[in-house]
Amino acid sequence: MKKQLILLVAITTCFVTTGFAQKGNYQIANGIGIHGGIAKFDITTSNFATKQGDGFLGGLSATVDIPHRFYNVSYGMQLSENNIEVFGRPTMASIEETFIEYKMFAAQLVFLGHIKIIPNHFTIDLGPMLQYNSKLELKNKEQEGYFINNYTNLTAEDITNISQFNFNGAIGVSAGIKNLKLKAQYIYGFTNILKKLEDENLDTSGGTARFKGNQTMLVLGAIFSF
Repeated sequence: MKKQLILLVAITTCFVTTGFAQKGNYQIANGIGIHGGIAKFDITTSNFATKQGDGFLGGLSATVDIPHRFYNVSYGMQLSENNIEVFGRPTMASIEETFIEYKMFAAQLVFLGHIKIIPNHFTIDLGPMLQYNSKLELKNKEQEGYFINNYTNLTAEDITNISQFNFNGAIGVSAGIKNLKLKAQYIYGFTNILKKLEDENLDTSGGTARFKGNQTMLVLGAIFSF
């Protein structure tokens, strides 16, 4: 996973450049942005009871600023680490219930359009994301044998092999001065991040064998551009 993330960073860095060009009678200016923030991550599913977890992200972007248009566009990549908890129990017949803690790493290739509500100060941002993520990783190895609620014999380790390529959409706002803006963004996963679990021949007694889940992420952060 680390080698793949490093490769993605290298590829993205090659595309993040600055420069100026002429098209028609107006100037197109390119700039670099460095951004980071905190996140709230969840997987919306009826298969499990989940609890939203904290996370963080950071990345690079290149913005194409066209002064006489009502929009800008940007492209880049961001890396994130997110946490999520799934409701389970220590043994199959246990009446004690607890949250099983997982974490997930992700790299997202991002292409956004920025609608200029107040040029250089306030934009509405929206666009697609292509995501590669790790499997779910148990934060506490002692919980590997815990059982997932809503199922009789499904363990915490059984549900870690989720789909690793996903397609998301993002919408948000940016506000501030020209070179420093605060950002709020909502990311929704259009693809079924739990789909791969259906190929694992899992013991789904007590629940459904069809797995469906869509990731959600709320991000609050800032971007510095130059």
